[in-house]
Amino acid sequence: MTKEELVPPFAVIPGSQVHSILTGHEQRTIDLVEAAYRVHGEGDTVNPPSYFLRFPDRPSARIIALPASLGGGTRVDGLKWISSFPENVKAGIPRASAVLVLNDYDTGYPLACLESSIISAARTAASAALAADRLSRASGRARPKKVGFIGTGFISRHIHTYLSGAGWQFDEVGVHDLSAAYAGDFRAYLEGSGERGRITVHDSAEDLIRSSDLVVFATVAAAPHVHEPGWFAHNPLVLNVSLRDLAPEILLASANVLDDVEHCLKADTSPHLTEKLTGNREFIDGTLYDVLAGKVEIPADRPVIFSPFGLGVLDLAVGKHVYDEVLRRGEAQVIEGFFHEVDRYGRGTTSGRS
Repeated sequence: MTKEELVPPFAVIPGSQVHSILTGHEQRTIDLVEAAYRVHGEGDTVNPPSYFLRFPDRPSARIIALPASLGGGTRVDGLKWISSFPENVKAGIPRASAVLVLNDYDTGYPLACLESSIISAARTAASAALAADRLSRASGRARPKKVGFIGTGFISRHIHTYLSGAGWQFDEVGVHDLSAAYAGDFRAYLEGSGERGRITVHDSAEDLIRSSDLVVFATVAAAPHVHEPGWFAHNPLVLNVSLRDLAPEILLASANVLDDVEHCLKADTSPHLTEKLTGNREFIDGTLYDVLAGKVEIPADRPVIFSPFGLGVLDLAVGKHVYDEVLRRGEAQVIEGFFHEVDRYGRGTTSGRS
């Protein structure tokens, strides 16, 4: 094999291709995410802590690097580079933007750069839908019929899409957002999505929580704003996707399942604040992998909270599937000559051919 053949071509995969591959195949993406959780739980991944780039002059903004390596049957390394600029929403554009770089498992050469806001939202929504299903089963609960969304942006839209794509049907859908305009836009999305449940816009988080048996938090809250355990007295299932809405007293009155303990217990997430308050981790019942593997019992007589920090290996699982599918379709947009020198001493030709 020549040096040129050893170095893989480098492709750019735009959001239009990502969207066309993932849309309408929500259950397939959920299955990919479940498989990645199992590989992670079995120890065949490397998923170091995320790195947060923050800005003194823009305190609400950050860019996060999530490096990871996924083994199992996927075998790929990579990095998600995702920005969160909450001020974007005032201009009507999404808060988050992202790219995902995939690296060849054997040579380390970058294979592709993918638009990744869609991949990130898809893996987040797939994780939430998987957790809702498996936690309902593990606790012996019927599938919730009343769902409520607190925060009505890009992630909430994807979570609703993935729940629907996985066969969930709701009698009632609650909506709450601090912005009445955003709540109205989300209601319009729900009506246009084919949602058959009765849609209600709630004036307060309390009203929504008390009327829902599945509660989705997907906000940009930087600190807890929900403090009353009594709001959860009906023992709902809670998807704590945005991680910082709930005060420690809520978690201490609930069963708590995390995607990864070490990742969740940092950056002042609700679980991290609870650990700092109590000085221990006894409030944690287990991880989603523990639930998948049948290693933990989930009670039916308490609220159940799933807190996912978001693992880079999930982005790799979904991104590698997109990459493989683009290649299979013959639609890869290869950047010719991207790796200009493929010989240590400058001999030979350039790589990057299709």
